[in-house]
Amino acid sequence: MSLNPISLDGRTLEGGGQLLRLALSLSALTHLPIHIWDIRANRAPRKPGQPAGGLKPAHLAAVEWLAEATEADTQGMVKGSQELYFAPQRRKIGETSEESKGRSPDQASKNVRKSVWQNVYDGDRLIRRETRIHLSSPGSVCLILQAILPYLLFHPQNAASNTTSQAGEGLAATSVPLRVTIEGGTNVSKSPSIEYVDQVLIPMLVQRVGVPPITTKVIKRGWSSGRVDIGAVQFDLIPFASGSKLPRLDFSDRGEVSKMHVSILAPSQSARNSIKGKVTERLLARYPEVDILFPVEEDTKNGARLYLLIVAETSNGGYRLARDLLWERKINSATIDTVVITVVKELEKEIERGGCVDEYMQDQLVVFQALAEGRSNVDSGHNAKATLHTQTARWVAEQALELAFDEQGTCSGCGFEVGEVFLDRETQQAIKETATELEQMGI
Repeated sequence: MSLNPISLDGRTLEGGGQLLRLALSLSALTHLPIHIWDIRANRAPRKPGQPAGGLKPAHLAAVEWLAEATEADTQGMVKGSQELYFAPQRRKIGETSEESKGRSPDQASKNVRKSVWQNVYDGDRLIRRETRIHLSSPGSVCLILQAILPYLLFHPQNAASNTTSQAGEGLAATSVPLRVTIEGGTNVSKSPSIEYVDQVLIPMLVQRVGVPPITTKVIKRGWSSGRVDIGAVQFDLIPFASGSKLPRLDFSDRGEVSKMHVSILAPSQSARNSIKGKVTERLLARYPEVDILFPVEEDTKNGARLYLLIVAETSNGGYRLARDLLWERKINSATIDTVVITVVKELEKEIERGGCVDEYMQDQLVVFQALAEGRSNVDSGHNAKATLHTQTARWVAEQALELAFDEQGTCSGCGFEVGEVFLDRETQQAIKETATELEQMGI
């Protein structure tokens, strides 16, 4: 494949952070250099006279971490930048950065970047690698995770190790557990909440996509409303072992709704009790046979913070659909009615569409469809159109990996193998074709 950078117009389709995050994910894995201009240009400036779009602190944090992790050459990696060049260093498993450049470690020891990882040992046995990403503002923890998760799961440098007892069931003994702590916002407007990630995204990735287990721990909540609070979330995961390939995704035949998971964050016990009662009444009126569970009930400690998430779990294979609402104004009885009615009605519409994913999950699956081996299918429901975020994610994957999504959202993935040198694919294919021709000629 060509080493010319993949050029991406940041104004395309949704024209926001989704384009940037997925492009970075794929570049970090494949070592394909990217060049993005007019970054987030479709986003209006916060204040008159300010430039539109550009890299905000949360975007920059993801860029900087991936740049350090992949030892990428970069240009434009500064706050507010509207243009970015990102070229990860090409390296094989076990090869040091200096060896990949043709230099001995002694020749350039002063130029070696500090690793983003800290190794944790039990005696002389490596048991875990840890990293931390810090935000000084409550930018979304979950959007940073979205940008780096494919790298964490699929990159060969995360899979190769001498650990012998910490790997998960069905994974090779060379998979090193990773612990990633991200500081920022856990409940932020226009971003997925940590509850959505923990109760919808991660279960779907583990049960339906085949991703190894991921656990979350909210160390401290971070809010964008009321008094600004910086939170922190700890993610523990085990990456795919070297040589692994993700099988094709098949999201179909979701079954009937069997459970409802209701998470309530509100500033008083009376408010939480009121929400709990109103939600239960409305859900049972519409779905009398379902079990209703309340995994999260928590005090927001602020009269202008209310969050409600309702997750519908189905009977066939752990599909989950959800709707939520973050209320960032003064809370009263009318507010509670509005929040409950809105979330329940929107979830009913999502369920009635008959799909296996909700509209916020659609775009999260695109990167896994693109990396999987075989033709992946994701049923989004009756006459469901791809969201603008999903269209953008598909466009980025098509530009980077030279694949195609059809109108139903299915595609044949590139069959990415953990540990492969993706840039050598064309060379290896040419060698195979030449060998086949010679064999046919009897040579």
